[in-house]
Amino acid sequence: MPTISAAVAAAGSALSAERVRLEAAVSNLANADSTRGPDGKPYRRRDVVLATADEGTFDAALGRASSAVGVKVAAVIEDQSEFQRRYEPSHPDADADGFVLFPNVNTADEMVDMLSAARAYQANLSAIGLLRELAQRSLDIAK
Repeated sequence: MPTISAAVAAAGSALSAERVRLEAAVSNLANADSTRGPDGKPYRRRDVVLATADEGTFDAALGRASSAVGVKVAAVIEDQSEFQRRYEPSHPDADADGFVLFPNVNTADEMVDMLSAARAYQANLSAIGLLRELAQRSLDIAK
């Protein structure tokens, strides 16, 4: 049987994970036009991979559906899809044919990711608030 503290811990871990997702989306948007980074190449989009905080397998997590399982950031990976090529012969980073490589960032997709992460963050904050209220009401009943 899950405890209230386990549920709060699971929601708290989700808050941390969603914060990382938000930071990645903001970084991607901020660098959407960065044609040259420290390595001389365009910025590569970053994506966050989430996993259950429990080290068990997916099947084990399904078997324990009655317990609260948190989430963690498994990795932040660089998207290896192709860069965007645009014809801009006057750009300082243009090649001999006048094409410039731009980051593999789609601003519309990043806005959707950012909105999704923000909504998930808000939902977990609400869950923590409801759990706190539940605990307070339980204490009030015990009086």
